[in-house]
Amino acid sequence: MIAAIPLNLPVQADPSYFKKFRQEDTEFNDIAEGEIESNWEEVVDNFDNMNLKSELLRGIYAYGFEKPSAIQQRAILPVIKGHDVIAQAQSGTGKTATFSISILQKLDMSINQCQALVLAPTRELAQQIQKVDIALGDFMNVECNASIGGTNVREGIKRLEAGAHVVVGTPGRVFDMINRRALKTDHIK
Repeated sequence: MIAAIPLNLPVQADPSYFKKFRQEDTEFNDIAEGEIESNWEEVVDNFDNMNLKSELLRGIYAYGFEKPSAIQQRAILPVIKGHDVIAQAQSGTGKTATFSISILQKLDMSINQCQALVLAPTRELAQQIQKVDIALGDFMNVECNASIGGTNVREGIKRLEAGAHVVVGTPGRVFDMINRRALKTDHIK
């Protein structure tokens, strides 16, 4: 569905870590039109105009976002509309939130099965993405599971069998959980 460039973020990052990029560093948000390559024309400069679920909007604002960054303005809607997106931007510009918001918008909360699978190259990044998904989806009661190496396999199987809307993991552990039939992929969108 979407490809994102890994972020170099501290594992225990809290929303205040991201706030400095959103509010103080406007160079990322004030990008000249010629500096962005895209075949998508629509730019939405306000989360309220993206027709997002109200619970998701509450999570976005509770997380500390005030307005979408340049990449969020251009990439959230195409993903929600089912287009393939490749997005590349510098660290701290909101790539993780971009695909997390898109994923959370597309979830059917009545289905307690994995509907989105996010692969990350490292355990630390997978855990960071999981934290962002949980924080943004807080008012949706989203279940997000981290399926990563270096953790107890049996406990991971139990968590997956209990149900999760989103699974974030490293390739090796995700592949193992699919082979063990603990991670079912039939509801992934």
